[in-house]
Amino acid sequence: MTTLIVSACSGGPAAPAATATVAPAATLVPATALINAVTPTPGALPTEPDTATPAASTTPAASATPQAGPTPAATTAPNPVLLAAGDIASCLSSGDEATAEIINAISGTVATLGDNVYERGSGAEFKNCFDQNWGAFKDRIHPAPGNHEYETPGALGYFSYFGAAAGKIGQGYYSYDLGAWHVIALNSQCWDVGGCGVAAPQSQWLKADLAAHANMCTLAYWHTPRFSSGAHGDNTLIQAFWDLLYAGGADLVLNGHDHDYERFAPQDPQGQADAARGIREIVVGTGGRSHYPFLLGPQANTEARNDATYGVLKLTLHPAGYDFEFLPVAGQTFTDAGSGACH
Repeated sequence: MTTLIVSACSGGPAAPAATATVAPAATLVPATALINAVTPTPGALPTEPDTATPAASTTPAASATPQAGPTPAATTAPNPVLLAAGDIASCLSSGDEATAEIINAISGTVATLGDNVYERGSGAEFKNCFDQNWGAFKDRIHPAPGNHEYETPGALGYFSYFGAAAGKIGQGYYSYDLGAWHVIALNSQCWDVGGCGVAAPQSQWLKADLAAHANMCTLAYWHTPRFSSGAHGDNTLIQAFWDLLYAGGADLVLNGHDHDYERFAPQDPQGQADAARGIREIVVGTGGRSHYPFLLGPQANTEARNDATYGVLKLTLHPAGYDFEFLPVAGQTFTDAGSGACH
């Protein structure tokens, strides 16, 4: 059962270790008490020089009974936290400074949902505009590229800045485990990395990756959303992602691109409500670049949306479910929270 809360309220740090899968490419043992052996007492000296009296035999001291130490309290690793937003940094906006303050205050892994820096994703823009604020937790970031990264040929500014964390140059898709969850970062600029259909290299990699990881809970993220009531609307070019993820039992999809927040009820790849096997999509294009107003009404499965608040999505990943909470920047009041179960 999914519990949802939509409310108004005002609104560091090492991430859990993540084991990456790149595209082809104590209990304490209680101490026992030491056993202190007692040394026998020497025999008595003889009283007569010609008739020695035998030394009295000594009864060995009883050995000490080992005492068990206290049983250590069982410890449970905390559920990992994933913090996510896209459409983030620009030297012409202070919104990314405000969202960076949220992340600096919370321990957790960070997923960027594309369009990390504007306008062209160049090396200079990453250095001067992104790194100044979001670079403070660069070692926690697992990025995804967006269309603005590819304004620089081959997204070389992006791959150079993030290095191995971005996956292989020329691909930009990879996966990792976070607690009990399997997490997949995809490249929605699919036409730049071999194609977008089900037979394309990225799609075939995704199919194999899902088959190789039988985790109960799976989350995927990339830049352009399949479903959106925002300014850019639906993107059918990445339909193969949804088809494969749905067949593989995925639970959550995160996107950016539209500069707004929108949460959907679980649905199938055709956009039909599916409470049993559906994937919940959340658009979080609220990283700080700008806002895009909603031009149309909500879609059939839209459950919450806002087009005027910068912020970060916080996911707490439990072994069989998740909690979600949209955290607005200081001074803003929109928030959205709830929970869901894995399939």
